[in-house]
Amino acid sequence: MSNNPDVSIVIPVYNEEAILHAAVVDLRERLKPLDWHYEIILAENGSRDRTVEIARELTSKYAEVRTLSVHEPNYGLAMRRGILDAKAPIVLCDEIDLCDTDFHQRAVELLRDGETDMVIGSKLIAGAADERPWARHAASIVYTGMLRALLGFKGTDTHGLKAFRRATLTPIAVACVVDKDVFASEFVIRAYRQGLAIREIPVRVMEKRPPSINLTKRVPGVLKSIAKLTYAIRIHR
Repeated sequence: MSNNPDVSIVIPVYNEEAILHAAVVDLRERLKPLDWHYEIILAENGSRDRTVEIARELTSKYAEVRTLSVHEPNYGLAMRRGILDAKAPIVLCDEIDLCDTDFHQRAVELLRDGETDMVIGSKLIAGAADERPWARHAASIVYTGMLRALLGFKGTDTHGLKAFRRATLTPIAVACVVDKDVFASEFVIRAYRQGLAIREIPVRVMEKRPPSINLTKRVPGVLKSIAKLTYAIRIHR
């Protein structure tokens, strides 16, 4: 890895021993034609399987792969740590079961034009293809509706793929008050509220493995975090 990468790719990972090695190897192969100087940051969070061991093996084998761990199951905290640890001027936040290099390329081109601060890969915008089970697609629609009603969110999606200028968005990551599943939403919503130049582009999303955390088990924590975020933004400011 170059000491001065052009692009940092942050990927939170939790109990991903089944796909982690293959996903990283495949991502490296698909990044080769882009001729980027990049780093891949595996932001591990509280895995109970061989994820940490595999991540360390990948780090020792590939110079452009780095691993950090927050030692607890906390997606948002891992993402935040990865963002703050990134070295490149452009940061991509990815998912280990997506690794969408088509989005990567389109997003980086938009960011390099000098007129865009953040690019969101939306699975709910016109032209997108959400091929996940219907329950997860429906949950995304309901969740976005809640963000719009409670927090005045103007976009269509906050979770999943995103890319941004590190210098502009790092202070927003630091200012976020929630973590776990809702950190990504707060991060995007605060960027909108600061008037940054944000572009949504359609992406195709398909499930390569079942979610690492059951959807229904996530609901109470998500609702609690949304309530905390609503207070922070609407009342406390």
